[in-house]
Amino acid sequence: MVFKKKRLAVATTVYWILLAYIITGLGWWFIALQTQNHQMAHFKAQQLKLDSPDYESRLSTIQAEENSKTASYIGEGSTFFLLILVGAIFVYREVRRQIRLQQQQQNFMMAVTHELKTPIAVTKLNLETLQKHKLDEERQRKMIQAALQETNRLDTLANNILVASQLEGGEYIQAKESLDFSALVGRSMQDYRHRFPERRWSDHIEPGHTVNGDVLLLQMLVNNLVENALKYSPREGLITILLENKGRHIQLAVKDEGAGIPDEEKKKIFGKFYRSGQEATRQTKGTGLGLYLCRKIAEDHQASLKVTDNSPIGSIFTVTF
Repeated sequence: MVFKKKRLAVATTVYWILLAYIITGLGWWFIALQTQNHQMAHFKAQQLKLDSPDYESRLSTIQAEENSKTASYIGEGSTFFLLILVGAIFVYREVRRQIRLQQQQQNFMMAVTHELKTPIAVTKLNLETLQKHKLDEERQRKMIQAALQETNRLDTLANNILVASQLEGGEYIQAKESLDFSALVGRSMQDYRHRFPERRWSDHIEPGHTVNGDVLLLQMLVNNLVENALKYSPREGLITILLENKGRHIQLAVKDEGAGIPDEEKKKIFGKFYRSGQEATRQTKGTGLGLYLCRKIAEDHQASLKVTDNSPIGSIFTVTF
């Protein structure tokens, strides 16, 4: 990491030196041409005879030619300078964007590695414990439930990576159909209550709300928003899911009581691979794909996704169809 930062610093320094050299060369070119133009005009003026009847007109012509060439040099120089400046800004922004993307991809690979190893290790440990020891029924139930939760984490991770790749490559064929969105959200809530009975849940799901869309993508949208609330809420925090009619719109809201999201982070969190904080010291699980997929799925279904502050603490993710 230190080597990469040094290499980036060297490349940036070389870039600015080359840009300064090009601009300096352009300035020198203008000064040299202007000096030559002035010397030529001065030489032509010296060749004129003072007693010539057309002296004044010929001198004016020479001065006009000098001014015309000066204007031409200024115009050409300004054009070249603007082209160089625009090109330099474009190259700089693209290089910085590629560097950020590379860093995000590296963070993504670190997160995926962690996300894969943890549930596999937990599931393996639970299964080996069940195999080697005779446990009471309640202990067995808890260990099986923990193994299932970790397996669901793996399934969610695999689905997120697969669907994100397909959506990016335009390979995913969406099956748009009229579906009971109220029933879909209701089934998700029943599943999460069963999987996480120790968490505090609250929901108000109005029946009969239908939307046109892909059932797999909409299910992923709901699940990712709920998973996000689970990740960032304390164990005693209340997670609230609301599905209700708002005028001519259907609105799904997922509320948590986590630490909240700073205003400067609210737009960034929907970016691909984006996760706040440093990957090596971050405590929360995730790969930076969940909210990106939520935004992408919402846009594909002509819906909007936004995040606001919950009161007194936490965040509210709202999808408006």
